[in-house]
Amino acid sequence: MKDFRGKVAAITGAASGIGRALAVELAREGARLALADLDEAGLAETVRLVAAPGAGCTTTRVDVADRAAVFAWAGRCRAGHGQVNLVFNNAGVALAAAAETVRPEDFEWLMAINFWGVVHGTQAFLPHLRASGDGHVVNLSSVFGLIAMPTQSAYNASKFAVRGYTEALRMELLLEGAPVGVTCVHPGGVATGIVRSQRVDEAVTRMTGQDADAFRAQGERMIQVTSPEAAARRILSGVRRNASRVLVGPDARVVDIMARLLGPGYQRLVMRRAERLRQEAGGS
Repeated sequence: MKDFRGKVAAITGAASGIGRALAVELAREGARLALADLDEAGLAETVRLVAAPGAGCTTTRVDVADRAAVFAWAGRCRAGHGQVNLVFNNAGVALAAAAETVRPEDFEWLMAINFWGVVHGTQAFLPHLRASGDGHVVNLSSVFGLIAMPTQSAYNASKFAVRGYTEALRMELLLEGAPVGVTCVHPGGVATGIVRSQRVDEAVTRMTGQDADAFRAQGERMIQVTSPEAAARRILSGVRRNASRVLVGPDARVVDIMARLLGPGYQRLVMRRAERLRQEAGGS
């Protein structure tokens, strides 16, 4: 897909962050938008920034964990816009917890959004993307879908799952010769609100020496690497190239190289950094 003008793009998690930036960039390039999120006020602000009211941009309150709701939204997108060319399965949440003691209800909450939301969005929109004759699926994984991190076992599980699901989907559609491209996106640190709003289990304090607020604050400092706007431009460049994988940010490229060169040996580097951060927290 070389040109987004006249294309219809469905975006989840469009009320803020990368989702909002994708909406603004796509509107600038002449695309029509179907935006979804649970945050209706945030969606309204995205529409204001997009400056494409009426038929050019529709919004729907959707919980991506609700399969029936996602399929209903996809049907309304096709009926209202006449076609759907792109789906960006972007909605996501974060959870910091110990692998041994993470609460099942927290794990299930995260997986329902981060993984099952991607599956629901992909399956709901694929028939419409096929019908368009020029479609593309974009699924958001993470650098944490390339390497694992202490306190991030649930998040890692969801993002590794998105990566595996998306890569298999791409190969299946290529074998079929379907008119639908597939891209898996691995953002590094992007300055969004995901860390600020993450759930932090009490076990994290024992592992890191930080309370929940300090842990979130440290995480927010660490993600100030790439702006959402730069991330959106990088992702759309990947769609134009039909890239199988898009790495967002210099940190993502470093992580990818590290994982490729070191294999499981990357864990030693991660542990050294984790130990250093814990020592710094203890001394603060």
